[in-house]
Amino acid sequence: MSTSVHSETNPKRSADRPEAARAAVVVDRLSAGYPGVRALEEVSLTVAPSSICALLGANGSGKSTLFRALLGLHRPTSGGVRLFGLDPARARRRNQVSYVPQHEQVDTSFPVSVEQVVMMGRYGHMGLTRRPRPSDRHACDQALEEVGLSQLRRRGIGELSGGQRKRAFLARAIAQQAPLMLLDEPFAGVDRGSEELIIKVLKSLRDTAGTTVLVSTHHLAGVEDLADEVVLLHQRVLASGSPAEVLTEDQLGRSFGAVLRETP
Repeated sequence: MSTSVHSETNPKRSADRPEAARAAVVVDRLSAGYPGVRALEEVSLTVAPSSICALLGANGSGKSTLFRALLGLHRPTSGGVRLFGLDPARARRRNQVSYVPQHEQVDTSFPVSVEQVVMMGRYGHMGLTRRPRPSDRHACDQALEEVGLSQLRRRGIGELSGGQRKRAFLARAIAQQAPLMLLDEPFAGVDRGSEELIIKVLKSLRDTAGTTVLVSTHHLAGVEDLADEVVLLHQRVLASGSPAEVLTEDQLGRSFGAVLRETP
């Protein structure tokens, strides 16, 4: 993976570079925000296929806004994104991207089982009747096995702990079998055991299925073990490279210290 921040000395657009044609994700000079808020400014980065990239930054650094732009849920003020060379809407229609949100709204009174939630990841593979075929059931079984929830498949989703619930929604994304997976704060509110299992599963997806994984997080623990590359974000790309290059006291202070300085 390579990243870049636009400057006058580097005017060539990231979308025009040769590696961009082979990239899983290209973010090109992206600026985005909300009324009165500038969330992202001139962000450019490229994520290589079959890699794990950690998007690291404190709360308020723009990570969720970038994810929304990648999913086509937020229109940027300038710049753009491409997923495997496609715009986000087309990539989603072609089942090129799956998404594990930070917070999933769950009606605990609604009788939906863990297995039914995971099967939702197969909807894009089913016909209009959404009747599971043997291949859909097999994908669901495999996903439940990978996240360690096979024994809880009949349990109601609302009965799970926070870590178990996060693993169930990860299983839904695994069952979708998209080549790109986005995870927004997957380690927030989970126990250490679930965190270690999630890291193991994501690395297995990269190594065995060639899945590209982009993880948004503000938790430093586990990033060095998980990620091939780290992008440090605070409205702009402040640093990028290997975990050893980015996870230094000086580099982290630039991102997390920026938020502290802006907080009254």
